[in-house]
Amino acid sequence: MGNTLQQMMEHKLVAVIRGAEGEDVLAIARALHKGGVHIMEITADTPQVDVLIRKVSQEFGDQLIVGAGTVLDPETARASIMAGARFIFSPTVNTETIRMTKRYGVVSIPGAMTPTEILTAYEHGADLIKVFPAGVMGPSYIKDVHGPLPHIPLMPTGGVDLSNVRKYFENGAVAAGLGSALVNTKQPISEETLAGMTEKAEQFVEAIKGV
Repeated sequence: MGNTLQQMMEHKLVAVIRGAEGEDVLAIARALHKGGVHIMEITADTPQVDVLIRKVSQEFGDQLIVGAGTVLDPETARASIMAGARFIFSPTVNTETIRMTKRYGVVSIPGAMTPTEILTAYEHGADLIKVFPAGVMGPSYIKDVHGPLPHIPLMPTGGVDLSNVRKYFENGAVAAGLGSALVNTKQPISEETLAGMTEKAEQFVEAIKGV
């Protein structure tokens, strides 16, 4: 777990793959990796998500860390971990899911919004807290929460884009989740859209240099 958490804090950017066709996921992973994004979440509502996690893990090893997202219960967390997920993202604070994730030594990242939820998640063993949906509150919210809770690592997700990603880090975020601003799965996947993904990944990497 330590290595995964360390790499997440080092690379900072986590691509959120939601609504992708199964046959496109490896191509998306290659495009993102080429652009300098080394952490990828595949949402658990993706058909055959366990198979996809396993395929990405086998191809990339430590070069691209893959985890499961939108994990709502401990059973889904365990199945994803068995498939090779190195971290578990949840949209909410489900203490049983946190407990299951930590039982297997995997990085736990539940979603929370209020200071009470954030502290509750952390006290139950979460490694990072996904502040979600971050776009509702904006970058200054990270700084505000860190006033009374400076020891809790926060990762804004939802509404993070090229125009504000650096500001989130300047306000104290340790990582950021990037959804449709990086990977728009509503577009058909082609050589052109994959090249665009690589370029967008490079832009995000450039945007946070030195933070």
